Amino acid sequence: MEIHDVRAHRSKDNLKREDQLAWKIAAVAADPVEVDAEATDMIINRIIDNASVAIASLNRGPIKSARAMANTHMRPGGATLFGLPAEHTVCAEWAAWANGTAVRELDYHDTFLAADYSHPGDNIPPTLAVAQQCGKDGRALIRGIATGYEIQVNLVKSICLHEHKIDHIAHIGPSASAAVGTLLGLDTEVIYQSVQQGLHTTVTTRQSRKGEISSWKAFAPAYAGKLAIEAVDRCMRGEGAPSPIYEGEDSVISFILNGRTARDKGESPYEPTYHVPLPGKGEAKRAILETYTKEHSAEYQSQALIDLAFRMGKEIEKRGGFDKVKSIVLHTSHHTHYVIGTGAGDPQKMDPNASRETLDHSIMYIFAVALQDGEWHHVRSYAPERAQRPDTVKLWHKISTTEDPEWTRRYHSQDPNEKAFGAKVVVTFEDGSELVDELGIANAHPFGARPFGRAEYIRKFKMLTDDILEAGESERFLDLVQQLPNLSADQVKLLNPVAPKGYLVENPAKGIF
Repeated sequence: MEIHDVRAHRSKDNLKREDQLAWKIAAVAADPVEVDAEATDMIINRIIDNASVAIASLNRGPIKSARAMANTHMRPGGATLFGLPAEHTVCAEWAAWANGTAVRELDYHDTFLAADYSHPGDNIPPTLAVAQQCGKDGRALIRGIATGYEIQVNLVKSICLHEHKIDHIAHIGPSASAAVGTLLGLDTEVIYQSVQQGLHTTVTTRQSRKGEISSWKAFAPAYAGKLAIEAVDRCMRGEGAPSPIYEGEDSVISFILNGRTARDKGESPYEPTYHVPLPGKGEAKRAILETYTKEHSAEYQSQALIDLAFRMGKEIEKRGGFDKVKSIVLHTSHHTHYVIGTGAGDPQKMDPNASRETLDHSIMYIFAVALQDGEWHHVRSYAPERAQRPDTVKLWHKISTTEDPEWTRRYHSQDPNEKAFGAKVVVTFEDGSELVDELGIANAHPFGARPFGRAEYIRKFKMLTDDILEAGESERFLDLVQQLPNLSADQVKLLNPVAPKGYLVENPAKGIF
């Protein structure tokens, strides 16, 4: 792994292409190195994971809207949509839009947390869509997906967007553009321009994850994937991009990220430097192995806390029940406290009438329900009647978070044996006694009590889809995807599970398309 120092430059510096981050990303994407067996195995797991959560969300509102839009862009020989038969094809960018929204809706697929947040599985829908439309086989698809994970994970390790209130989809624009470039075997020049366009068009604010969180949270990563496909298409036709997109005098670093912060402080906007790791030439792309999926349908920083709540709830019951609780304080990382905790200052996070998307980003709500129920379900746990239950609201409003520097340090640790996303929880009872427990990583994490392997991914798939898919279709998909390295282009077109006829509910509203 090579570390690249990246900072803003004046236009008169005339920064060489070879010294620009976008070019270095493109060089990684264009490197024809093969994907090793371990990474390939995990790519198969994540395609299964994406399909699990997408099928479970097929009739939810945002997915119906996204599918309706995609269906106005039918294309023979295009890409397939989750739930619909292989002969039903739309333009690749619209398949990425609809399928990416389906994958993201339940907040239930894979994650990587470091300097910023990410769901690297968001790279799969646009890469698969282009593979289907352009007739690429399983081996090419694997290489493309490996690149998407590699670029996104390494950008997330090194460039923090959220501190500047920029949404993390700005890392998907470049990573998905690079993934498609690898898939198609494009040269460095074309991928370089695509990466720059991919970033330029996907810089949006974090208001999508603040206050009253709407359905746009599910659409946002799919939007980035769609724009990445369009960027690659333009650049394949010879078009260029704003350059240098990261280092330019009026570009991302200098006017949106650390350069702007330095300028606001009266310092030089050209001095703050990011240190971005990328594989060297011929080095295998293995970043997917650093990522982790979710056992529970909730924001990743709540995964360990849900597991912890299951065991603490039993102890609280032994001490007289939840009515005896005076307060619950979660001592946790900066990220957890300020994004999904009381440090966010969002009253919506304590509102029984809040949207599902908002409740998903309220650790106070999540912890209360997990304590009481001893389970977490992607539908039942968010139902309005569940959120509005008086005893739950009473307990929920006794929960708060506080930042603990040690948990923040562990969150950012580069040592996988130290890195943690949990908390220490202090339950204080009315009689003054306390119950204290902590958990650093979720049970399903690679270092957790019950790490996810192929069997667990398949179990999750069946748990989420058995009441939707016919048994034969479920087995067809699972058998096919596990043969991914050997799939022909025609077989790649069959990788989306098909729902039974009559299952899909469509959005009848009319739009522009």
